[in-house]
Amino acid sequence: MINPRIIDYIFSSASIQRWNDYPRMVELVELDKQAHKFIIAYFIAKLEKDINFTHLIEAGIFEFLRRVVVTDIRPDVFRKALQKKSREINAWVISKLASSIKDIDNGTFLQKFEEYLSNPEMYKKERFILKAASYLATKWEFSIVYQTSQFLNDIEDVKKSVDEEIEDYYELIGVRKIALNKKLGKIIDLSGRLRFQKRWAQTPRIPETSVLGHMLTVAIFGYFFSLEVNACDKRLQNNFFTALFHDLPEALTRDIITPVKYCVDELSEIIAEYEIEKIQESILPNIPEILHEEFSYILGLYDGIKEEFTNKIKNNGKIEVVEDISKYNIDKYEAIDGLALKQCDKLSAFVEASLSISHGIKSKELINGKKEILKGLKVIQGVDFKAIATQIDYEFGTTGQTQARMDFD
Repeated sequence: MINPRIIDYIFSSASIQRWNDYPRMVELVELDKQAHKFIIAYFIAKLEKDINFTHLIEAGIFEFLRRVVVTDIRPDVFRKALQKKSREINAWVISKLASSIKDIDNGTFLQKFEEYLSNPEMYKKERFILKAASYLATKWEFSIVYQTSQFLNDIEDVKKSVDEEIEDYYELIGVRKIALNKKLGKIIDLSGRLRFQKRWAQTPRIPETSVLGHMLTVAIFGYFFSLEVNACDKRLQNNFFTALFHDLPEALTRDIITPVKYCVDELSEIIAEYEIEKIQESILPNIPEILHEEFSYILGLYDGIKEEFTNKIKNNGKIEVVEDISKYNIDKYEAIDGLALKQCDKLSAFVEASLSISHGIKSKELINGKKEILKGLKVIQGVDFKAIATQIDYEFGTTGQTQARMDFD
């Protein structure tokens, strides 16, 4: 499904500083920007016609991976370079990533990636939406940077350039709604604030990852899982976006770590009830009405409960929980692999802990956390998540360190 090398690339974006030539009141990193971009792109695309959401997801992942490789080039310089040396730059990107992705989907993923970089007409509508979403995510970041940079003599020029670029995307309904700070703009702002909430908040880690960045890593794992099980288009899309939004309510409730949720009887149920209440009060009213049913479904709201991590389908308009999701691998069922996405969620947490330990930050909380996560990983539809985690641990060089500490404890 996925290997430690590409996982390392994905998570390296959590260490890539953005706006690092300007003073910032908070840390801004590439992983969070990419996650925010995907969220914005989802809403823009849903308000347009004839958009292929599988293409949107793939194009977004391709752009993300390319950005990770060319991270040392400033975005404006990168755009200029692409105008004159796109073939050479793209060939270099492929050369850096090929060995990490050549086995994904029997080589089809790499083939599509190469075609995407060489053919600007491929996924043209979806590219434009992603470009608009990237701009809006950057503009949101700049509103933070501007607060601490007004003493710099060029900051007004940068502000003017950022403000003027929005005209390039005004043909998109979603861009206009967000720019006018309508209801949809509130959701974009709410999701952006998840970058300020750090995962594993009670223990130091390197690199730190936010709730926002975590949502994207789970979504990407969900995409690769979908490829591995030959999921139909709608199932793949639902898996990706369910994972992408799975922690959105935490913008209203904050990230509550698992041990705290279950330390008191019925506390997790109280938290779940409060999440539903806040979603209905502060999220759904700001979502375009035509998206309410679909968005509630991917958030896991049905029959008065919230559960994004169960296998679900829609059968004649009614949501049903099913055991064997593979029986419903047809677009009309709008299947969601909730059990697999839970494993992707756990796998992402495992990587967060394992990476930090590999960097020398190996607190008792991280080591015990890894141990407990590993216990909960299992085989879903032939995909062995525990084996993937064990391989990650070995490649990151943390297996021995973890075991020695566990033995000592």
